[in-house]
Amino acid sequence: MSGITVSVVYAPAARQVHEVNLTLPEGSTVRQAIAASGLQARFPDLVLHTGDVGVWGRKALPEQTLRERDRVEIYRPLRVDPKLARRERFHKQGARAPGLFASRRAGGKAGY
Repeated sequence: MSGITVSVVYAPAARQVHEVNLTLPEGSTVRQAIAASGLQARFPDLVLHTGDVGVWGRKALPEQTLRERDRVEIYRPLRVDPKLARRERFHKQGARAPGLFASRRAGGKAGY
């Protein structure tokens, strides 16, 4: 019986990445790879829900079958909504320039 080589990656905080390389039997699933990695034992606060894992940056179900050299990624929840963070950054820095269409040619219509 041949095996496949996969890696399981988890980043509990920024600039802190834990990667575990595994050799699993063919037909192994994402759930089996995470269990074999031992990351849940190392990080007790790591609780997996549907949508918290992916393979090569694409969301994956725990029942998804893995292929040779797949990279299983465990995602942590967002602390701040990205739209809200962008809005707060904009208010903090202010509008630096009046905008793309601020200077119009003489007699030109707005937006041209």
